[in-house]
Amino acid sequence: MTAIFLKLGGSLITDKTQAETVREDVLARLAHEIARARQAQPHLQLVLGHGSGSFGHVAGAKHGTRQGVATAAQWLGFAEVSDAAARLNRRVAAALLAEGVATVSWQPCASAVVADGRIQQMAVAPVQAALAAGVLPLVYGDVAFDTVRGGTIISTEEVMGYLTAELRPHWLLLAGETAGVYDQTGAVIPRITAANFAAIAPALGGSRGTDVTGGMASKVQEMLSLTAAHPHLRIRIFSAWSRSARNPVGGPRNGRGHGNQLGEGTNYELRSTTFLEQFRTSYIVLRPLYHHFPSLSFCCSNKRSSRATTRA
Repeated sequence: MTAIFLKLGGSLITDKTQAETVREDVLARLAHEIARARQAQPHLQLVLGHGSGSFGHVAGAKHGTRQGVATAAQWLGFAEVSDAAARLNRRVAAALLAEGVATVSWQPCASAVVADGRIQQMAVAPVQAALAAGVLPLVYGDVAFDTVRGGTIISTEEVMGYLTAELRPHWLLLAGETAGVYDQTGAVIPRITAANFAAIAPALGGSRGTDVTGGMASKVQEMLSLTAAHPHLRIRIFSAWSRSARNPVGGPRNGRGHGNQLGEGTNYELRSTTFLEQFRTSYIVLRPLYHHFPSLSFCCSNKRSSRATTRA
């Protein structure tokens, strides 16, 4: 089975406006849904990641770690950012373990070689071994040693982007709390490509809370670059915020549209509405993983979805 990458956004599982505040109910629900998905599909090749939310981002902003590390005080800050990111990772892992999901954390800092903020090398074999064993690899944004900056921070999207070259997933799903990238009228932009990015860029905001890796505008650019490098890849950002069957995942607050597709390629019948209507269930992450994806024939399209004016 083809691998699926799923990232739980930091603004989804934490309150990014309050330092180190986990949304316990949301995290518990998502862990339950992922457990159900794996029970229904024991051979599901899922790589799970999560953002740093109000943990790593707050510490990173305090110390300016993303920009570089040189002094003793900055290296202490580097270590504090690492510790903060790991603390949230342990909370996510604990929620999954409580649901009976065999989960092993994969710390990027332990093997990443970075040059001026770009990952050059990272150990992929442990992730491959976990998937082969039926274990859920749990990745996250982390600090990293950098040959130019001394130290830096690499985002979960950057980590998953590096893994894409080796594991070649057909889907990268970014679960957040907003329905999509909104235009300046508040409507969801139905598709974002390299061709229309310049036109919609002014509508892209940053993060609602602290985000040292650039917020939504940066993430959209990153995802467009990823689809250009890996034409097989589809990326979708969808809302995993509401449980209500009356509020389908990805349905924007103003009711106009159901999410975004990013990247160039054939339409493949994955227009926002048809895709997200499959999510009309109380199990928003569960449904796409064990019900919808097995019916897809992953061929030659490279769409992705991205969203989020204010909260990714």
